[in-house]
Amino acid sequence: MPSTNEIFQELQNRLQNNPDKVAGLNGVFQFALSGEDGGNYYISVSNGSAEVAQGTHNAPGVTISMTADNFKEMVAGRLNPTSAFFSGQLQIKGDMGMALRLQSLIG
Repeated sequence: MPSTNEIFQELQNRLQNNPDKVAGLNGVFQFALSGEDGGNYYISVSNGSAEVAQGTHNAPGVTISMTADNFKEMVAGRLNPTSAFFSGQLQIKGDMGMALRLQSLIG
């Protein structure tokens, strides 16, 4: 299984090569991933382009908190974000409308 950092690097490539995924979306998705191989990452989306970076953004629109292992499962398509939210495996703080776009962003 790829590391969390490798997943975010791949997301950067995917979002650059598929601008449709971020069309009409503006804001910052902050990821606070706990546990082994965790860390803080964000995806800043604006005007059809996306920047993926490690660290904490000063003004995220939505913050997604979960374990790094669950994040990896979600990116791999084995954990549904909605199910993870309702089972407490994924916590959301901020703009729920943005959070609802998460699956299309990382899928």
